Amino acid sequence: MKTASGILRSAAATALVVVLPAMASAQQACTTYTVKDGDTLGSIAQAAYGSYDYQMIFNANRDALASNPNTLPAGLQLILPCEDGRLTADSELSAIIQQETAEQEANRSNTNIYEPPLKFVTSNDWMPFTDESLTGGGIFVRMATTAMQRGGNDRTYEVSYVDDWMSHIDVLLPTGAFDVSVAWEAPDCSKLDLLGEFSVRMCTEFDFSLPIYETAYSFNTLVDSPYAAAREFGDYSGARICRPEAWPISDLEIQGLVEPLVSYVQPKSPMECAQMLLDGEVDLYSIESETGSANFEELGASERVAPNPALATFVTYHFITAKSNPRGRVYIAMLNRGITDMRESGEWYDIVATGLAEFNALSQ
Repeated sequence: MKTASGILRSAAATALVVVLPAMASAQQACTTYTVKDGDTLGSIAQAAYGSYDYQMIFNANRDALASNPNTLPAGLQLILPCEDGRLTADSELSAIIQQETAEQEANRSNTNIYEPPLKFVTSNDWMPFTDESLTGGGIFVRMATTAMQRGGNDRTYEVSYVDDWMSHIDVLLPTGAFDVSVAWEAPDCSKLDLLGEFSVRMCTEFDFSLPIYETAYSFNTLVDSPYAAAREFGDYSGARICRPEAWPISDLEIQGLVEPLVSYVQPKSPMECAQMLLDGEVDLYSIESETGSANFEELGASERVAPNPALATFVTYHFITAKSNPRGRVYIAMLNRGITDMRESGEWYDIVATGLAEFNALSQ
């Protein structure tokens, strides 16, 4: 899920411009908002939630926004979820999960005892996405196990936690010790000539499921850093950029941010990157918005950090199998059926919203 020099569990990254326009007109959470000329997801989120973090708006409007989150046409209707993630004030979190689970139990046939359990591997300490302390192991683990019971699937499975992401890629999937790793970013494999060694390897040695989550990667600097004023990726020339080992850099590679134009520092954990930024050891810390915000809150340093309002990249996460696994594509097809079923029923959003709500409660 993460990587190092060539390092990337990488990402289908699209430069996401969140320029600050004149403030979007007043709006409130728990409503539907009609986009006006000059609005961006960042400005809408700021008006509704007091923060430029628009991930929750994107989650609730994925079908309308996934093709081009950079451009919001005037007149587009956007759901602005309640602050706890509910789509409307009178809806209930987890209601769809409960309904889908009840229907699955009612229609369950006997599991095929001749099929061995599908073996998932993931890692701890990536909240709210994967961690044994969270309900169901976190958002991505819940998506994986739920997908195995949706879309006509009825396969048993096992989930293990191996807290070394690179071992998933280097050993565990290629040797068949595990079938599926949860979860990794997909490089833009149509641009192999722009990608580093690790990203190319991900494209050529692994198969990816449909996207299970899309997120913006924010670019964080100290508030007094000259890089805080960057408005084009080229403005980061000379920067020391921190991404944890096994997190992607392919989104930056396709923007031309390659060595020696910039230099990369890749410690084991996100928190190390956050601390290095605060200590002045790096100029820039770029990671998914949820993780970055949580890191700085935990360190009590949110006011010292400035997320760039004009630059972000867009990353998709996936389940992956090794191409060397003779059953790998069968497993991907099974997971894709479940993912599609979850998207269509609304259960996908329910898993995301309940997972984020749990994480936010733990963070308070």
